[in-house]
Amino acid sequence: MTGSQIPRIRVEPDHLLTDGAAAAALMEAYGVPLAEWQRLVVDAWLGKDLSGNYTVTSAGLSAPRQNGKNVCLECREFFGLVIRGERILHTAHQVVTGKKSFRRLERMFTDRRHPEIQKLVRYIRYTNGEEAIELENGGSIEFSARSRQRARGFAGISLVVYDEAQELTDDQVDAIMPTLSASSTGQRQIIYTGTPPYPGCPGTVFRRRRQVCLTDPGPKDAWHEWSVAADSIQDIHVDDSGLWYMCNPALGINLSEEFTAEELRTQTADGFARERLGWWSPVLETKDDLAIPAAAWDACRSPAKKPEGKTAYGVKFVYDGSAVALCGAVITPEGKSRVSLIDMKPTGHGTKWLADWLNERADKAACVVIDGRNGADVLVDKLSEKWRAKGAVVRPTARDVVSAASTLCGAVNEQTVSWYFGQELLRESAVTATKRPLAGGWAFGGDNSAPVEAAALALWGAKTSKRDPTKKMRIG
Repeated sequence: MTGSQIPRIRVEPDHLLTDGAAAAALMEAYGVPLAEWQRLVVDAWLGKDLSGNYTVTSAGLSAPRQNGKNVCLECREFFGLVIRGERILHTAHQVVTGKKSFRRLERMFTDRRHPEIQKLVRYIRYTNGEEAIELENGGSIEFSARSRQRARGFAGISLVVYDEAQELTDDQVDAIMPTLSASSTGQRQIIYTGTPPYPGCPGTVFRRRRQVCLTDPGPKDAWHEWSVAADSIQDIHVDDSGLWYMCNPALGINLSEEFTAEELRTQTADGFARERLGWWSPVLETKDDLAIPAAAWDACRSPAKKPEGKTAYGVKFVYDGSAVALCGAVITPEGKSRVSLIDMKPTGHGTKWLADWLNERADKAACVVIDGRNGADVLVDKLSEKWRAKGAVVRPTARDVVSAASTLCGAVNEQTVSWYFGQELLRESAVTATKRPLAGGWAFGGDNSAPVEAAALALWGAKTSKRDPTKKMRIG
């Protein structure tokens, strides 16, 4: 049994021709075959009228995570670059997400098995947060985390991709749209892909685009959605495997029932409905449940160097297994504390880099606190040789996680903690994190909470650990 290849909601203009088949064939020739549902979506995106103009100007794709939305984007981008020489701007909410998209596409242009594609490359820029590929035919793609400042550096774009569109804000759209209107190609297209907004997530642009397509679509609007329809969570039978297959086209192919059942056991009903069943709650939740006020967090910003003191590390594996965040915390003899985001990487990199980094510091830190399911057990095993002391490796309970969140929030409110002002990924995580009910209290939640969760775990570990191997320690 496999997931439904037909979306529950399908809005698209009629087209007489399409470049979709050619784009899919190109991808398959380079080792990435498209599933039936992905072909359906790309056919619509690349549909043409008799004049050869694309029939879709604005397209939206909403589907649960890990089904393969990125393959649709890669197909559209690869074809646009190689065949049409388009200039493309690919934007994402997080730097790490944009980097993952860049690496997947970059591999197609650097694969030695396809020298004809390699010859098309003029240059590839690997600068963190400013990745780009430019071809000899004039085609180019730039990857950028969204901000008003970054958007001003682009011009002449014919295709804008809004990945993680549930995080997209009106300010960001206002900054990016002029890059599209300045395009000289004559044909322009905007693609939004994402999942239903979660509590505390902006969601306004993506939700508004969806509402337009469902109620009064324009002649060049498209929207494809795999989801369950319900007015409230009480109306959704989240344990119905039939719903799982209806809402997840990759189930039975790249996703398994066992994995989905594990998600159901570890998530709230609301979270599972949004993340795995694509449920759009009828009312847009407010930001009243944000955990840390932006003003309070920004007041703790500091350009000072990392101090010396009692050190601990926090590791948070994202619940869906996509990434892992590593943070450090230092408490000075005077009682002041400092948190730093050391690294955040997709779990596709494995855990060896993380284990090696931590093992090098086993004799200098009080403890390492590791939370999350996917990858956590493997990491603990890799630390067992070096981190032998009792209490050196901590797997926190639910109450410990609640306490960690409270510890960090208390330190922020009392201005007894600082963070390095250049760490925008940590700031973004902190000021967008929501309050997630847990064990009679609350912990950090939201799609981008991993960095601030790791920071909270590190600070809690430094405060509660009875170990203090040395009086002179620094993160890094």
